[in-house]
Parts: sequence; structure tokens; C-alpha cells
Amino acid sequence: MTFQKLVIGASMAIGVSALATVPAQAGTLAGATIGGTAASDYLVYDSNATNTFTVANTSENVQKVLSGNAASPTGNVELAASSEQASFDFSKNTTLTGTIGGKTLTLSSLTSDDWFGVGQTTTTYGLNNLANTWFNQVLSSNSITSPLLGAFGYTQQTLFNSFLTKGGFQRFSDPNISYVNQDDTSGLISIGLAGHFDAAPLLGLPSNPLFPLQASEIVKYTYDGKTDYLYSFKATKSGLVEISDKISHSGNYEVTIKGVPPAAVPEPSVILGLLGIAGVFATQRKFKKASI
Repeated sequence: MTFQKLVIGASMAIGVSALATVPAQAGTLAGATIGGTAASDYLVYDSNATNTFTVANTSENVQKVLSGNAASPTGNVELAASSEQASFDFSKNTTLTGTIGGKTLTLSSLTSDDWFGVGQTTTTYGLNNLANTWFNQVLSSNSITSPLLGAFGYTQQTLFNSFLTKGGFQRFSDPNISYVNQDDTSGLISIGLAGHFDAAPLLGLPSNPLFPLQASEIVKYTYDGKTDYLYSFKATKSGLVEISDKISHSGNYEVTIKGVPPAAVPEPSVILGLLGIAGVFATQRKFKKASI
């Protein structure tokens, strides 16, 4: 009986130890597919140690390039890739959809409806819409004040108008998705947006190497019954640049969604530990029956 108790105690200790030492895992987007009203308007970028470069638009490549993280963002999928072309249809979107933690997540490029309001193809400075909200946040988050704009020959309104006229909102509507990961404990979903580490030229402002202006492209998401927009004004250096222009994808902007933690699945070691405990109890019952 003493020996049996020792075995049971050891088995329970192993099982509890296994439960206590299971690390938080990071799930990734699975079954990634491209859709939307402009489902063919996308590019897939793979990467090596220094550059990103386009590869074939296949489902295998889409899934492959989404395997990175903040420390190593790797390649990306660019939605609405024609946004900088004169022929770009600003009324259509391109989406990336997959499952993560057992739930569907859709990431989308933006349309004029998103920026300016439903049915609006343009906007003016000062209106209550995403275009004005985001633009004002770009300036305030980067400490771009009125006196500083004045030194560059702009007011906030004239810079907005210039950005609008030159297709700036279209340019920031094509998110480059580099990874989609989920913490299995907290449920937090982290999404990498590949962009410019210094986005000043995209806003029509001169660059300052000591104070890079940082602003990500915007991604629209639908998850667990909610639709909203994500963007960031803080980038880390990705260690990569697009092979042709030597500047794109140099910054990684991480945005997050408060996701639903996936159902816990025991580690193999935990299962073995529990089976061991069950086996010992079954053996103990047999010993008891034999002794009666």
C-alpha cells in the first residue's frame, strides 16, 4: 500500500507539473483566402534576409508569407495593390480571410465609403469622418504642430487638401499584412502591417532622419461580430526593404484585436500524465478486489 501511494503521488506530481509548465502558444491565421469586390487586386511579397520581392499569387504563397511575427515580419500580402494607379477603383475592396482560434477573421482594404462616408467619393477638411480623424491623429501623434507646418509652407487644412488631391487616402488604403498571430492564453490577436519606417514623403513633408514621421496604412477588420479599423503611429525597423524601390516595407507597425481565447487543448505530456494517474488508480482497484 505504501508503494502504491508513492506511485500515485509521483504520477499526480508529474501530471500537475505538466499542467503548470504548458507555455502560452501563438496561433496563426489558417486557411487564408483572398476575396472582396476586387479579389484579384493583390500582391504577395516573400522575403530573404534583406529584401521583399513579389512572388506568384498562389494560396500557398499567401499562407507562407503570413508566418512571421514582430521580431521577424518576413513577407506580406498587399491588399488593393493598384491603389497608386490612376485606374484604381476606390469603390471596391480586397479582403484576406481565415480562421484563428476557431473564429473567422476578415482583413480588408479601404474604400471611399470607409474614408468619407457612404456614397461620398471625396471629402473636405473639418468633416466628421475617418479621413479627418486619421489625418489629425497623424499630425498630433508625430508632434506636427501648426508652427512647424508653417515652416514648410502649409496649414493643416492646406496639407490635408494637398494630400487628398494627390491620392493620399487611396495610398493608405492598401494594407500590407505581414502576419496574424494569436496568444492562446489572453486571446490577443497581433497583426503586422508592413509600411514605411519614415512616412513623411507620403504625407508631402520632408524627411528628418532624427524624427521619422510614422503612420501605418489602415486595415479594416471583421471579427466576432465586430467591424472596425486598425492603424498605428509607431513602427519598428523590419530589417527589410522592397527590392525595387529600396524603401517600402522598412517599418513594421503592429496593431491588435482583443480576441477570444481559443478552447484549451492539453499538451501531450499532460495527457500522458493524466493517463498515468488513471492507470494507477485502476491498478489500485484491482489490488483491492484481489485482496478481498
